[in-house]
Amino acid sequence: MDTTASVRVRGLRKSYGDTVAVDGVDLDIRHGEVFALLGPNGAGKTTTVEILEGYRRRDSGEVTVLGTDPGEGGREWRSRIGIVLQSNADASELSVKEMISHFSAYYPHPRDPDEVIEAVGLTEKAGAKLRQLSGGQRRRVDVALGIIGSPELLFLDEPTTGFDPEARRQFWHLIQNLAGSGTTILLTTHYLDEAEALANRVGVIAAGRIRAVDAPAELGGRATAQATVSWLAPDGRQSVRTDTPTRVVAELASRFGAEIPELTVTRPSLEDVYLAMIGHAQDGTAEGLPGRSPATTLGGAAGSEIGANQ
Repeated sequence: MDTTASVRVRGLRKSYGDTVAVDGVDLDIRHGEVFALLGPNGAGKTTTVEILEGYRRRDSGEVTVLGTDPGEGGREWRSRIGIVLQSNADASELSVKEMISHFSAYYPHPRDPDEVIEAVGLTEKAGAKLRQLSGGQRRRVDVALGIIGSPELLFLDEPTTGFDPEARRQFWHLIQNLAGSGTTILLTTHYLDEAEALANRVGVIAAGRIRAVDAPAELGGRATAQATVSWLAPDGRQSVRTDTPTRVVAELASRFGAEIPELTVTRPSLEDVYLAMIGHAQDGTAEGLPGRSPATTLGGAAGSEIGANQ
């Protein structure tokens, strides 16, 4: 992944009547990265993506996608992007190979249909009619149609909605292979584990504004946030939130003289941080990590930290 931008957005705004859908979005998506855009329904996520795809006009702001204003992008520009919408491919009488070969004729430099069919794991189903495929297999056809034109940038809208866990993991492997080939991917999803597994960076949008952009492990200060050490004491489960979890665990090990019963050490999950961000955006309060108020932040030596919770 290099640092040049496949997508550059500055001051993007879009309203529908009196409703402001996108309120001054700034965003950069680097060439070759997987970028996950996260946000609740009504946050402005879909409007933003549709503007990037060239399907919706903006009210104001500067937008370039692969060096072109998507509002003015012509056929040559569109041949450089791929779009996988949330809906499945139609239940057609065409076979998998017939459908993909048909769509390949729309592009100036398409990939080989057999190669694409293999890439999405449908070689054994190449002769099957679309109506005969399972939901997961039809979703793979959607992806095949999105990549048949050798796109430099691929938009994936809620790609695994309705998938069972095994199908989701198989699809993740497919996306990772596409990213490994150098394709830039913009992913929208409501699955936080999916964003964490696939994305180099995530952006959180709420109330029409970008609230944060960072690597999943760093978003909202996760990597340096206080850890919660929890264990089973004789009088019940105990926990302490601390900046020095190793010291707390060492103190507990000394106290118990053996294994610490039901010991866990955790930091805020991506879901914790995400829910805090969108919650603060909706109620208008300052943003921050959950559980970071002074009243619940414990300091001092490890012994005093443990004692304060017993």
